[in-house]
Amino acid sequence: MRKFNIGVIGCGNISGIYFENLTNIFENTLVYACSDIVTEKANQASKKYDIPHVMSTEDILNCEDIDIVLNITVPKLHFGICKKALLAGKHVYVEKPLSLTFKQGLELVSIAKEKNLFLSCAPDTFLGGGIQTCRKYIDDGFIGDIIAATAFMTCHGHESWHPDPEFYYKEGGGPMYDMGPYYLTTLVSFLGPAKTISGMTKISFPKRTITSKDKYGDVINVEVPTHIAGTIEFLNGAIVNMITSFDIWDSTLPRIEIYGSLGTLIVPDPNTFGGPVLLKTAHGNGFKEIPLTHIYEENSRGIGISDMAKCIETGETPKTCAELANHVLEMIHGFHESSYSKKYYNLTSTCKKPDSLPLGLIKGTI
Repeated sequence: MRKFNIGVIGCGNISGIYFENLTNIFENTLVYACSDIVTEKANQASKKYDIPHVMSTEDILNCEDIDIVLNITVPKLHFGICKKALLAGKHVYVEKPLSLTFKQGLELVSIAKEKNLFLSCAPDTFLGGGIQTCRKYIDDGFIGDIIAATAFMTCHGHESWHPDPEFYYKEGGGPMYDMGPYYLTTLVSFLGPAKTISGMTKISFPKRTITSKDKYGDVINVEVPTHIAGTIEFLNGAIVNMITSFDIWDSTLPRIEIYGSLGTLIVPDPNTFGGPVLLKTAHGNGFKEIPLTHIYEENSRGIGISDMAKCIETGETPKTCAELANHVLEMIHGFHESSYSKKYYNLTSTCKKPDSLPLGLIKGTI
């Protein structure tokens, strides 16, 4: 099995799990180099994860030995770095969201097609054991035809724990851009592409005070909506009610529930890879927990990159492909645009429902 050399741009808060998994879990990936705007972060990552090369961003883009660029910078840098990487002839995997705007996403998709390169995007949590188990039970007809669903992501923001949380409240931030991709990608993986969105948005707290250690006491001016609520109509007829919020202190709302003609499925947190998965059928007595049918129950970030590497060899479409990511990006845009215009937003993009993972995988393969 060929190992693909990966150049990682960005050594911030989420980078550690990527370094760990791409080095030790997946058989077809190797972290060849890393870079960060703060050179010391890259040096520390290189030492901790035995990464052979510390480079500048430009050096990674120009290095002939690097096959795939992993872009895990802050959202405002996603478009620029992805565009440069694609133009440099590199396959690209980027953290969510694909870009700050749907227009930028379309441009990246176009460049990747023109250059005959793979462009993939997080999240890949929907490839974990929990979501894939739900997908199997839906595909096998256990809850019948999907009628509707609910999706809720509620918390009070990131300023109490994240070392540098300001970007969550600037352009490209907010709960729908930050956490919406996990929920929307999961829904598309179950239901297929969406058709129409209605949304309402608000900023409940115009200023936020950081209480995490590094920037304790700093005040953030909030520039993006922090409470987004609305409805999605999918092409298959299912209607989904959704809320994402950084304005709620606590809640007992479920993460995702899928309602079918023959039963209900309670889906685990789509920001995780495992369970639990709960099923209630029309003639059952209450919800019962289902054993997971797929592996990758622990934090397996990087499985999307491993899948993309396999597809580079086989010519298949990556499950985290750009068309899926850009459709999700337009859905996020649609919630905001519907709120601003006070009209329904009709989506112009579409995508293929991603294939499910096969059963009986061996750890380290996809």
